[in-house]
Amino acid sequence: MIYEKKSVLKVLDRLPPDVLLKYEAWKRIVELEGPIGLRFIKGFHDEVLRGDWKGFRSSRLGRKWRVIYQISKEQLEVFVVEVMPHTY
Repeated sequence: MIYEKKSVLKVLDRLPPDVLLKYEAWKRIVELEGPIGLRFIKGFHDEVLRGDWKGFRSSRLGRKWRVIYQISKEQLEVFVVEVMPHTY
């Protein structure tokens, strides 16, 4: 099950079309395979975050865009907390 914060839903309306398609593909993979399925697709570069984002994971939706999410250990639940451009 994937849960999205209200702020994420607002951002989705303003995403570039190619990023939105990649996000929809990301969600489909997570629904079918779980977050582990993301590790087999190099383009997402799924990784654990550190620092202020400790406990969260990030996947690339393109060169600039990232989806930040957290996995519930009790059940297979994914909480999407942010879809944002990556700052370098």
